Amino acid sequence: MTSVLWAVVGATGTGKTALSLDLAEALAARGRPAEIVNADAMQLYRGMDIGTAKLPVAARRGIPHHLLDVLDVTDEAAVAWYQDAARHEIREIHDRGADAILVGGSGLYVSGVLFDFRFPPRDPQLRARLEAELDRTGPGALHARLRERDPATAERIDPRNGRRIVRALEVLEQGERTHGAALPDRPRLWHAATRVIGVDVPREELVRRLDERTEAMWRDGIVEEAARLRDRGLDRGVTARRAIGYAQALAQLDGAMSQAEAIAQAQALTRRYARRQVSWFRRYEDVEWVAAATDAAFLADSGHDD
Repeated sequence: MTSVLWAVVGATGTGKTALSLDLAEALAARGRPAEIVNADAMQLYRGMDIGTAKLPVAARRGIPHHLLDVLDVTDEAAVAWYQDAARHEIREIHDRGADAILVGGSGLYVSGVLFDFRFPPRDPQLRARLEAELDRTGPGALHARLRERDPATAERIDPRNGRRIVRALEVLEQGERTHGAALPDRPRLWHAATRVIGVDVPREELVRRLDERTEAMWRDGIVEEAARLRDRGLDRGVTARRAIGYAQALAQLDGAMSQAEAIAQAQALTRRYARRQVSWFRRYEDVEWVAAATDAAFLADSGHDD
C-alpha cells in the first residue's frame, strides 16, 4: 500500500492541530500508522510555546511529531532549509510504512514541501550588504527598488518586511527570477500520493477565535515567556523576534506599549495574517475544504486507493 502525504492547512486558529490528531488516530485504527510533521515556521523554535499555540507533549496522544523545537531563537528559519528537513522526515516516515501528515499554516513552507519548488541560491556577501543598507535606510527605499525591478513580487511583500525585501533583491541581483512568494502557475506535486485538507471556518467565527486566543496568550504568560526568550537571545533573532505576539510582548516589556495596546496590535496583525493565509491556500487547485468539526474517520476511509 502506498504511503500518503497528507497536508492539513488553513488559517491560524481554524483547528488544524485537532483535526490532524484525529486523522492520525483514524488512520491508525485502519491499520495505517501516521506521524505528524510541523509546518508552522514559529513552532520550529524552542521555547516559543504560548505565542505559537504549540501542542504540549502530553497532549500529542502518543503520536510522533517532527520538526518542533529544532531551532534556537537566534537561528534563521530559511524556507529552503525547511524544505530539505521536512522532506527528509517525510521520506523516513514513509520508509517506516506510515503516512505523513504535514500540519501548519505557513504558506510558503507548506508549498515548498508539497510542490516542486526550487529555491534560488544565496550569496552571503550580497545579503550582508543589503542588510547593512536596510539598517541605514529602512525598508522603504529597498522596497521602492524592488518595485522598480519586480513589481509583481513587490506587490506581494509587506513594505515593512525588510527581511523578505532583502531576500527578493538578493535573488534579483544574482540574475535569478524571484519566486515572488507565490505558487508556480501549474505546480507539480513532489509526492504523487498527496492529499490536501483545508480547514475552513466562517470569517466572523474565525475573528472571534483569534481575538480570544490572543487575549488567552497574555493571560497564559506570553510576556513572561518573551522575557525568558530575551535572555536566550530573542532580540538577536532574525525570524523569531518578529513573530506576532512576541514582538508586541517585547514592546510591552520595554514600556513602548501598554498591555492593552500590545494585545490590540497582536490581534490586528493576527487577523491580517489569517486573511493572507486563506488567500494563499485558496489558490491550491485540489485542496478539499472541510469544517473544523469534520469526522476524521471519513477522511481516513477515503485516503487510500489500494
